[in-house]
Amino acid sequence: MVLLSDMVAGLNLRVFNSSTREELNIEAAEFHRPGLELVGYYEHFAYERPQVLGNVEMGYLMTLDEKERHKRLERFFSYDIPCVILCRGHVPPPEMLEIARRRDLPILGYDKATTGFIFAGIMYLNRVLAPHTTMHAVLVDVYGLGVLITGESGVGKSEAALELVKRGHQLVADDVVDICRVTENRLVGEAPETVRHFMEIRGIGIIDIRQMFGIGSVLMSKSIDLGIHLEVWNEQKEYDRLGLEENFITIMDVRVPSLLLPVKPGRNLAIIIEVAARNLSLRKLGYSAARELDKRLNDMMGQ
Repeated sequence: MVLLSDMVAGLNLRVFNSSTREELNIEAAEFHRPGLELVGYYEHFAYERPQVLGNVEMGYLMTLDEKERHKRLERFFSYDIPCVILCRGHVPPPEMLEIARRRDLPILGYDKATTGFIFAGIMYLNRVLAPHTTMHAVLVDVYGLGVLITGESGVGKSEAALELVKRGHQLVADDVVDICRVTENRLVGEAPETVRHFMEIRGIGIIDIRQMFGIGSVLMSKSIDLGIHLEVWNEQKEYDRLGLEENFITIMDVRVPSLLLPVKPGRNLAIIIEVAARNLSLRKLGYSAARELDKRLNDMMGQ
């Protein structure tokens, strides 16, 4: 479901005919241009999608006389359409408004090109309809990669993110990350609006990263490319020292590369996270330092 008021605000639409419906029954990020339907062919009418009328559809309707136009629109609006959007600054004819009011159907307007609206609309609906979840974590942009930092409270997530911001990287969210799955294999995270750009540092309190470090120190949203889990160093535990195996975490059925970083005094987490981000970029390009070293050692033993 999509809120009508949110869609109007999010896509900068005009309202020609409002509706008592607060929610639109839209389940997929798809739109339909009903050219064939207005001519009379309804065999495969995708009526469950928002209907978009541009120059072609409105031009055809205005060539019809008033009686015929009313007849075509009556049949068109007999289907359970979520809403109609008129693009390129077109204004609905009186027959369209009369039927829409009777059927309590929203008629909306968009001043610019139809293709541009459909592109923006698909992006908007993808974001609104995507599955969402919330995680207790920190999300930062490091060298263009979205790094999701998790760990128990007090382990140093916010302090690591603060040091990364000081080193020129960007904060997306601290403490609470809203995550949506925008495609089958892509996650995007952002901060809840009420706490956006704020960070809690124990002993200091709440600080505003944007005001303190400038607008370039924050991002509204970022894809999640790497998960890093911080835990207090356990002397009895054996940590990975080679990196030959790739580990993953699963968030909403999406696998994300992950690392476990032990924390103890003297370790500079910000530098380690920077190196982890660069190392992941190299892996994506097909280079693995661990595998290269393993290959050299095998070649040496083979000789």
